[in-house]
Amino acid sequence: MSNASDLKKGFKFLKDGVPHQVVEFLFVKPGKGQGLYKCKLRHMLSGSQFEITYRSGETFEDCDVTERKMQYLYAEDDQLCFMDNETYEQTYVDAESLGDDRLLLSDNLEVDVLLWDENPIGVTLPNFVELQITECEPGVKGDTATGATKLATLSTGATVNVPLFVEEEEWIKIDTRTGSYVERVKK
Repeated sequence: MSNASDLKKGFKFLKDGVPHQVVEFLFVKPGKGQGLYKCKLRHMLSGSQFEITYRSGETFEDCDVTERKMQYLYAEDDQLCFMDNETYEQTYVDAESLGDDRLLLSDNLEVDVLLWDENPIGVTLPNFVELQITECEPGVKGDTATGATKLATLSTGATVNVPLFVEEEEWIKIDTRTGSYVERVKK
């Protein structure tokens, strides 16, 4: 059991038998009375968020949530297959639970899979991935205004804005947290 003083950003616990994570946290000590912990929680199964206030001394049931390094293998219908790097067991995750991040998955990409009671409930991509551009329009000479970009389609099907000098068949680094172009890479 944990208590309210353990609350901080990223803290995971069971609320109503379901895992929740603290997204935002603020401790308030009114002039009189006990301290208050104002939190924004994320329901780890549905992804919904809500705000709640706890008082000092409240306790929480610990959540058995673990992260495991796994390798992305392939997509099958609406499921994504990941392989545990240590046991070689395969785990399937619902593709919808990743949202647009699934478009940044490439074969053999190593990710962190979040497990609750040995069932996958989320996937965390690495901060950066390297993908190849399969389609983009050529940059037009004279279009050199500061910050000019064009749309490029990547090998995974994702689209991203890239600078005009980037061309088809080149490899680029993408920031998975923002989904934006970072730099060209040599392969």
